[in-house]
Amino acid sequence: MTLIFAHRGYSGAYPENTMLAFMQAEKFCADGIELDVQLTKDGEVVVIHDETIDRTTNGKGFVKDYTLAELQKFDASYTYKKFGKRNPIPTLEEVLQWLQSNHLYCNIELKSGTSYEELVEKVIYLVRSYRMSERIIVSSFNHYSIVHSYRLAPEVEIAPLYREGLYMPWIYAGAIHAKAIHPNFKVAPDFIIKSSLKHGIKVRPYTVNNEKEMKRLFSLGCSAIITDELKKAVQYRKQ
Repeated sequence: MTLIFAHRGYSGAYPENTMLAFMQAEKFCADGIELDVQLTKDGEVVVIHDETIDRTTNGKGFVKDYTLAELQKFDASYTYKKFGKRNPIPTLEEVLQWLQSNHLYCNIELKSGTSYEELVEKVIYLVRSYRMSERIIVSSFNHYSIVHSYRLAPEVEIAPLYREGLYMPWIYAGAIHAKAIHPNFKVAPDFIIKSSLKHGIKVRPYTVNNEKEMKRLFSLGCSAIITDELKKAVQYRKQ
């Protein structure tokens, strides 16, 4: 069965990368969540996509210029007035604590900053502290980050993210000890998916939001899809 990962939580209907979005992902039957991590000024691992807080919170500036305490004063759901409750930027530790209460997988995307080695090391430390290695996938567009992750913790699955066509990606995945690839769905034609699966490499395309692509990937027996439109994906998979 093709698994369904909720991109930044159930971000099609809830504020992305918040505990609310992750909890709703579980409620709407996701098999896993995808989230993004960055480092704060005081070296804490927080869950936010952009290098700045401008788009997703009511603050401005770079994540790396704020301490955790300062960051958590901002509202990561300020554009969603209907929920009426403030949602702070979560820490990765908060998410891992919550994951202890369920069986969801978690894809942690390492953002491609200059301090990537420190970020990788802190993420791996937390994953091991919570004994979550079997349910975590570490991905990144910075492939140096995921190779560093593998060297530190070979028991934690890694997956390269990419958005351009990659020749024989199953060969590349094997070369860096990745058990999966995470291509943009536009560069994941049928033969790439079939060949990768045949060679034992899982394929989890992102960000799959339209009906036609969902149905194509389900029919191919793709390992997973990463989507904003969780409710729709669960319905199509049932069909």
